[in-house]
Amino acid sequence: MAIIGACTTFAATMSDKQYENIIIGIDPGTNVMGYALLGINGKKPQLIVMGVLQLSRMEDHYMRLRHIYERVSGVIAEYLPDEMAIEAPFYGKNVQSMLKLGRAQGVAMVAALNREIPISEYEPSKIKMAITGNGAASKEQVALMLQRTLGIDDAQMPHLLDATDALAAALCHFYERNKPFAGKGTKSWKSFIAQHPDRVKK
Repeated sequence: MAIIGACTTFAATMSDKQYENIIIGIDPGTNVMGYALLGINGKKPQLIVMGVLQLSRMEDHYMRLRHIYERVSGVIAEYLPDEMAIEAPFYGKNVQSMLKLGRAQGVAMVAALNREIPISEYEPSKIKMAITGNGAASKEQVALMLQRTLGIDDAQMPHLLDATDALAAALCHFYERNKPFAGKGTKSWKSFIAQHPDRVKK
């Protein structure tokens, strides 16, 4: 575990490993924001790094947004992800909280868009379903399943579950894009081949 300013990071030991594809997962928040990088080789996903950005000490909401943008931009510059998977804000009764959460999500998305990184957005229940098979699973259940699925050591598991929520978003995206009919408007193998001719072996 390494602490960098207000950011706590849990990194995998194979920092020099090269990946065919890297997905950055984001769990947006105005008090704590989780992020994670998932490396893909073939059909095997592996944790690269996950961490949290702690923002609660900053009283100014706009300074929090600036810090989110700068940190997410820094992570993107360091790890050069190919795609972003971000958790969609859930609908709550507190309108002000929803507004602030939406702003945090938007700032993180702009950091990716500035690097022309495609973004996929997933509802919390869809992410939980993809990871655990239960759309109403707890954060602890999601974290435990991620640890088992990706073979993460206990020492690498974070204390704040915002980091594992971000990792769950990244792994959910990995599962979604590897479905045979992944993609809008793909309803048959014929249309799949027409849309993805580069994925057909000859």
